[in-house]
Amino acid sequence: MKYLMMGAAALALAACSQQQSAEPTTDQPAAPESTVETTVDAMASSLSIDDILASKPDDFKARYQYRHPKETLAFFGVEPGMTVVDILPNEPGWYGEILIPYLGADGKLIGADYSMEMWPLFGNFASAEFLEGRKNWVADYNEGSAALGVENGAKTAAFVLGSAPEELAGTVDVVMMVRAAHHFNRLAGGQYFTEALEDIDMVLKPGGIVGVVQHRAPEANDDAWANGDNGYVKQSQIISVFEAAGFEFVEASEINANPKDQPTNDDFVWRLPPTLATSKEDEALKAEMMAIGESDRMTLKFKKPE
Repeated sequence: MKYLMMGAAALALAACSQQQSAEPTTDQPAAPESTVETTVDAMASSLSIDDILASKPDDFKARYQYRHPKETLAFFGVEPGMTVVDILPNEPGWYGEILIPYLGADGKLIGADYSMEMWPLFGNFASAEFLEGRKNWVADYNEGSAALGVENGAKTAAFVLGSAPEELAGTVDVVMMVRAAHHFNRLAGGQYFTEALEDIDMVLKPGGIVGVVQHRAPEANDDAWANGDNGYVKQSQIISVFEAAGFEFVEASEINANPKDQPTNDDFVWRLPPTLATSKEDEALKAEMMAIGESDRMTLKFKKPE
């Protein structure tokens, strides 16, 4: 079962923008190049969030019923002209494709990747080839953002967690941690969660917001099962980690909840769409998973003290 979970985690990282463990290698890859910044062409900044979402292709829109982007961004207080950090995006990631036009020419979107010391802990997924390619992630993020090819979009930048550049100190309005907290929680005893929250605290303005969306474990399930290895983490655990790091818990929302997802201690999140790791060859089981839909997710808002 452990090896099935490991493979599923690799699949999920490839399928989602952001997603078992192995001992870290002794030879760590070189640190990525310094932050690269570029102005991105994006859709006209006068477009509303409704216009942006309506312009997306059908396969993109299919995720709205589970991700609720308009409601999620509103809950986190994201507005045009802000500076926003998106943790563990692709290039530029699902939310990046929305935020670049939405933040507009006066805004800035900053991608933040897992540290190069953290990636080797993903085991078989983090091959030598993958780790070598990750060295160029900062440049890849900006190039992918620029390739959107529309007008008046947000400027972009990127950095690797654990080495946030000093020039970002106190400049960020909102940090978004969407389906990325389970790996922070499960690897190296939470060491990289602590380091990430230190960087987040540094880049945020006083009173700045951290918005978390995360696969939610039932509070009654075993704590060991809910450490993140299976994709799920308890809401109480996430709140505890943030409060221990000095953030204020503001409120929770049920906008991304899915009561049909009731995982047991024998389940992992990648059984569900879009990954469907356990049912690719079993149509009946696939139909059962599709009927559940994507995972039940907590949506939490934290604030850096003023």
